Amino acid sequence: MRQVKELFSSLGVDCNILELDQVDDGASVQEVLSEITNQRTVPSIFVSKVHVGGCDRTFQAHQSGLLQKLLEEDPAYDYDLIVIGGGSGGLSCAQEAAVLGRRVMVLDDVVPSPQGTSWGLGGTCVNVGCIPKKLMHQAALLGQALTDSRKFGWEYNQQVKHNWETMTEAIQNHIGSLTRGYRRALREKAVALVNSCGEFVEHHKIKATNGKGQETYYTAAKFVIATGERPRYLGIQGDKEYCITSDDLFSLPYCPGATLVVGASPAALECAGFLAGLGLEVTVMVRSQLLRGFDQEMAEKVGSSMQQLGVRFLRKFVPVEVQQLEKGSPGKLKVVAQSTEGTEMIEGLYNTVLLAIGRDSCTKKIGLEKIGVKVNEKTGKIPVNDVEQSSVPYVYAVGDVAEGKPELTPVAVQAGKLLARRLFGGRLEKCDYINAPTVVFTPLEYGCCGYAEEKAVEVYRKENLEVYHTLFWPLEWTVARRDSNTCYAKIICSKFDNDRVIGFHILGPKAGEITQGFAAAMKCGLTKQLLDDTIGIHPTCAEVFTTLEITKSSGLDITQKGC
Repeated sequence: MRQVKELFSSLGVDCNILELDQVDDGASVQEVLSEITNQRTVPSIFVSKVHVGGCDRTFQAHQSGLLQKLLEEDPAYDYDLIVIGGGSGGLSCAQEAAVLGRRVMVLDDVVPSPQGTSWGLGGTCVNVGCIPKKLMHQAALLGQALTDSRKFGWEYNQQVKHNWETMTEAIQNHIGSLTRGYRRALREKAVALVNSCGEFVEHHKIKATNGKGQETYYTAAKFVIATGERPRYLGIQGDKEYCITSDDLFSLPYCPGATLVVGASPAALECAGFLAGLGLEVTVMVRSQLLRGFDQEMAEKVGSSMQQLGVRFLRKFVPVEVQQLEKGSPGKLKVVAQSTEGTEMIEGLYNTVLLAIGRDSCTKKIGLEKIGVKVNEKTGKIPVNDVEQSSVPYVYAVGDVAEGKPELTPVAVQAGKLLARRLFGGRLEKCDYINAPTVVFTPLEYGCCGYAEEKAVEVYRKENLEVYHTLFWPLEWTVARRDSNTCYAKIICSKFDNDRVIGFHILGPKAGEITQGFAAAMKCGLTKQLLDDTIGIHPTCAEVFTTLEITKSSGLDITQKGC
């Protein structure tokens, strides 16, 4: 404790010291402190209402510069932190800052889609992304399970059909419960929630405009931009009038019927996959490559697996016009498309056109230029350093608007939480953006972690890599008589780093569940030898990674003849 006193004295800071062994209720105070801070030892040091920790953490905060920042906080501001955006990253950051004793406000407002769709608190993932997408994916998998069940002896004579309205109502009810939970959590943590659009008007000051046009001004010491992205439109005749996006699909009040999905993004293929799994006629129009930025061998295998389920792909075409032939729920649309490699034109009739060609960052109307925050003019993303700090020191960005970061919900949640802890909790940990696992929820799931093979070759050079791979046949597929050479697994290893696994890829059932565990192992430095030494759980799909033997460089056959 003496060292800490000397530190504050050297900084010219007066300290209020409470000696617990010299007050009557010292034991009770210590008990309350341990509940608040999760620290039972003393000294327990608070600076500007922020719990820094004990002696070691206080000196760490001093060395990192955090202590000085805490001491410089200006109580004249309305809030310590204002978060603009009520999605996963913003809420994570806001709640963590509130837990650390800070005055926090969240500004959240959803601009309706061109089709009029809007939603509540929670951002894209909860309302029009991960959650409804995974539930519709599950609905399609249940349909496949019904088909497989006959081979396993299940007999049923009733006609089985899918009811779109029943599904969407159940999903929207679940989403409603989640958004209510987020609101309740903010109230419990005393986070102020304002349903307004935020716009910077000067340094440390924003204007909040609600749906009625009423304006209120707030100031804060720090700001976090977590406004996310919204689907992009083509800019052609009829796109905003007649097409829908993922913003609209998950609450669509009627079955979309024969659907054209434009795009090859994860969202495009995921939506196309579950629509096909629900028995709809689905066509995917692809401008160039599938799943840009992902391992391209895996991407093509995803496409092939979808074709086996009846999804039609139109490669190297882009729409140039969408016409409405009939109104209805759904109606009938004509799409005129042009080849990207010539002048060939084609036409097609569909009930619904779903655009999934990418997303644009929501940073254009929040006044960033007024305070000098640099923004990538092409993408709208905010360049940040390794602690999510923008070009303006008191403004940070997390989630999809942060340039160069994976556009994944768990990444935004982790980044937001760690940011709050660094700003207000005396912590130093930074978000690890490298080994972020993800999965594409196509009918046959694709999970990955680490480098795509193309990127690994670029970073490490081909001669320094060894790629192990195999096709595999899930036991569940054998009796159901599903294809024995569709599922695929591969790992990419660095030869001169003890064969460390730098890329993990799997196309198969429940790939997301499998990838999660291996991602933890990769953070621990997983090597090929460690995989070989691991006993597999038999019979599972994941065990294939404990028995990989064939390298790509050997050229040996990897087709499967049996389980």
